[in-house]
Amino acid sequence: MTEPRSVIVIGAGHNGLACATYLARAGRKVLVLEAAAQPGGAAITREFAPGFRVSAVAHLLHLLDPVVERELGLAQHGLAYARDALATVSLAGERAPLVLSGGSILSGEVSAADRSALRAHAARMQKFARLIARQHGRVPPRLRFDSWRDALPALALALDIRRLGRKDMREFLRLATMNIYDVLEEQFEHPGLKGALALDAVLGARLGPRSGNSVYTSLYRQSGAVNGRCGALALPRGGMGAVTDALAAAARAAGVGIRCGASVESILVRDGRACGVRLERGEELGAELVVSNADPQRSLLRLLGARHLEAEFARRVHNLRAAGNAAKLHLALGGRPQFRGLSAAQLGERLLIAPDVDYVERAFNPAKYGEFSTQPVLEITLPSLHDRGLAPAGREVLSAVVQYAPYDLKGGWAVGKERFLAAVMATLEEHAPGIGALVQHAELLTPMDIEQQFGITGGHWHHGELALDQFMVLRPVPGAAQYATPVAGLYLCGAGCHPGGGVMGTAGRNAARVIAGGG
Repeated sequence: MTEPRSVIVIGAGHNGLACATYLARAGRKVLVLEAAAQPGGAAITREFAPGFRVSAVAHLLHLLDPVVERELGLAQHGLAYARDALATVSLAGERAPLVLSGGSILSGEVSAADRSALRAHAARMQKFARLIARQHGRVPPRLRFDSWRDALPALALALDIRRLGRKDMREFLRLATMNIYDVLEEQFEHPGLKGALALDAVLGARLGPRSGNSVYTSLYRQSGAVNGRCGALALPRGGMGAVTDALAAAARAAGVGIRCGASVESILVRDGRACGVRLERGEELGAELVVSNADPQRSLLRLLGARHLEAEFARRVHNLRAAGNAAKLHLALGGRPQFRGLSAAQLGERLLIAPDVDYVERAFNPAKYGEFSTQPVLEITLPSLHDRGLAPAGREVLSAVVQYAPYDLKGGWAVGKERFLAAVMATLEEHAPGIGALVQHAELLTPMDIEQQFGITGGHWHHGELALDQFMVLRPVPGAAQYATPVAGLYLCGAGCHPGGGVMGTAGRNAARVIAGGG
């Protein structure tokens, strides 16, 4: 027997916690089941070497939904920022580093023409990014309309685009499917500037600068805001786990039960309706509704099972592109590293190794053939410079996203991991001579590691590639784009749903609204 208005949420990641909190506030009795020993999913802070703590996968906050942050009172539940406006420093070997913030050049040898072009480019991209941001909190439109009510989301999107004005509307529609390489080549001259902007368009994606729709992924990345600043990058005090700790505290305050160490083996179905879950140790828990924060393939093909789905729908889910292409590097350092040309203050900013746009494209080329980059691109932070609780006195933590590292590596990661780590360290050594001698412990998480440690199919932290054919009404697949699945009583709320990946909480909020409105 299942208790009326009871809900089980599978997975205590940020979206699962947000969804659970909103449902509890709407009068539901909610239990969140988490396989790991702590809530947070891939957005946790953990010790990876004695005395050294690091954000496990996600390491910079830039997409957290301000509505979720405000409505759930995350500041009151402990969320604070060690730094809320990181500048971006493009490292370039022998050239002077280039320091960027928004549409401004803070330092670097850049022509007046490029400075002016950057201001215009940033203003235009932010305008288009705000249009995308307005869609985040909306349930996506349906592909087919049964009523005028069904058509309203599509009409809202069309109206938003029309409000850009004729000139900007045409420009948005022109740019949306373009590659970032062509856009940067037609506007800028400085190689470091183009490299930094190109990396922002492909970070975390299976794309290179010349890949179609990399402009759209750049806009998506800029669609977030921190403290009202569009595109800002923040370091939460205590690491990314501080965000999910605050979400867990908000959930518990709303009456949500959170049960860790409870790995779900399968979703139970009776008379065509989801009615609970079975845990790996055999325990069965009943519920009126089940909401999965796991990725769509794990949720629908593994936990539910294709036998409960129509063949065409199951095929769409199976064909979802969700193979990760980015690795995460953690270094426990015995002292403060020195990067070429950087001051002590600049060392604490966001550092990029993407000297030019062609370097980024060359780094991507091996991934097309299932090989890792021998000269990878990196997004680097030293969070302990702002947050001393992450490392012992006199020591530092380095955290970096490294591309490209294909999930389906030719020869396998058991063989390739050590060679890839050596390539990454060699790249770091070029820009920070002597850093290798400071390393007391190194941890490299490949997409395969991310899959195994955090239960994310393919190790893709967005739960599916960010591409035009996997956005909005098509995310994750037609037939599940409005959070409800074809199985009655079963919903999705994770990053594989609209609006997508990143530590946002919006998908959880949207799913809760759909459920509360008629689930």
